[in-house]
Amino acid sequence: MHDEGMKTFSGTPHNSAGIDDIARTVLMPGDPLRARHIAESLLEGAVEFNSIRGMLGYTGSWKGKRVSVMGSGMGAASMGIYSYELFALYGVEKIIRIGTCGALSDAVQVGDLVFAMTASTDSAYADQYELPGVFSPAADFDLLEAGITRARIIGSRYWAGSVFSSDVFSLYSARPPGHGWERWARMGCAATDMESYALYCNAAWTGKKALAMFTCSDSNVSGASMSPAERQTSLGAMFEVALSIA
Repeated sequence: MHDEGMKTFSGTPHNSAGIDDIARTVLMPGDPLRARHIAESLLEGAVEFNSIRGMLGYTGSWKGKRVSVMGSGMGAASMGIYSYELFALYGVEKIIRIGTCGALSDAVQVGDLVFAMTASTDSAYADQYELPGVFSPAADFDLLEAGITRARIIGSRYWAGSVFSSDVFSLYSARPPGHGWERWARMGCAATDMESYALYCNAAWTGKKALAMFTCSDSNVSGASMSPAERQTSLGAMFEVALSIA
């Protein structure tokens, strides 16, 4: 990313960072305020590199490793824009999504860590690739293995498998019972989010690495959910795992 043509690179419409302002590994929560929290509380020497549209991004270090953290926003479209620019224009090699998810199975409980081995979707995001079939993107195996290993070491309860990455926030879906998330759950998708599919597609297209991991904050099965305060205080294990594999 340092050839003659990139010397005048001055950012994108969504990211004001210079070409060397972002580390080769980026942690991406959906909420930009969560990105700021991570930067201020966990990274050393964090410097803000972006605030366009309120999508905050920072670069600092963790145990001597240079790491960036940046919000992705909600949904495939927003994740698609930010992660593609990071991979294709900023030379980022690894993106680790850190967010919350909803459980679609009693195999996942509120507070559990969830690792998305692969993501299914109701989104048309992959139509842009004009593939003669249905593409099933997956996590980078090395990142997945490292994340699960770390979760075991710190004693966190976790689940790994298929997730359903939807364009529709499941709690607001107008689909009748039995025609929405329940069918995805029957096919083995035990958790739902809105960004993993787009992230994994972009990683595949650009030849880069990605892992989506979550803390389960709500259960579509039991109705249990974290309080707003718990959402801010119960994500420490996920942050530790993500930073340890960054």
